[in-house]
Amino acid sequence: MDYLHEFWRDYGPHTEMAYFTSQTMLRLILAAFLGGAIGIEREIRRRPAGLRTNLFICFGSALFTILSYKMAGEYIGDHTRIAAQIIPGIGFIGAGSILHARGSVTGLTTAATIFVVASIGMASGAGLYVVAIFATVVILLCLVLLGLMEQRLNLKSVLMVYEVQGANAEEIVSALNNVLEDDRRIMHTVQIGRTNGHYRVQFSVDATQKEQSSLLTRLRQIPQATSVQCLGVSERE
Repeated sequence: MDYLHEFWRDYGPHTEMAYFTSQTMLRLILAAFLGGAIGIEREIRRRPAGLRTNLFICFGSALFTILSYKMAGEYIGDHTRIAAQIIPGIGFIGAGSILHARGSVTGLTTAATIFVVASIGMASGAGLYVVAIFATVVILLCLVLLGLMEQRLNLKSVLMVYEVQGANAEEIVSALNNVLEDDRRIMHTVQIGRTNGHYRVQFSVDATQKEQSSLLTRLRQIPQATSVQCLGVSERE
């Protein structure tokens, strides 16, 4: 975006320090805006890494990139030394967002999003405005459109939470295992409670939307169950 540099050269501050400061502010503001845009989409979907997390990661990556260039210029060194450490640092944060439990892995999309947001921040910090904006648009389109396509085509499984009520908890659990055994599925995060003489068994099952609908119909046919409800999708990614 050469016209931005020409605009600042003609109408912006004319001292070198003031020019550097104004350029730095512009890059950091852009990084915060782009990171926040992706963070809002993640916040709407109620993901662990939401608005503030993505905004801070993008902003911090941009700032470290600027500092890497500035400090190397002042003290004679490698311009990419500090910026290069952003990648393993972000990898550490991404690894912390990935969870492994009972044979399933969650948080991969969150970790990948964090990694890409950091690269957008580095592009903003390096003054590659068009690249940073274009990458943000592509990522948002992928997160929204591909998510809708996965739901339409039943490509992605979801962790649905169910609640079954009955007079005997052991009989309910046994009947549930018989139903799920036919589909070679298991219950996750089983919780049993008692209210007004009736037992409530809450559990989650991993399957596609179409498979979940068929499963709900079969659960309602259990003789021991007096009530069967679908409580919604459990948080996972």
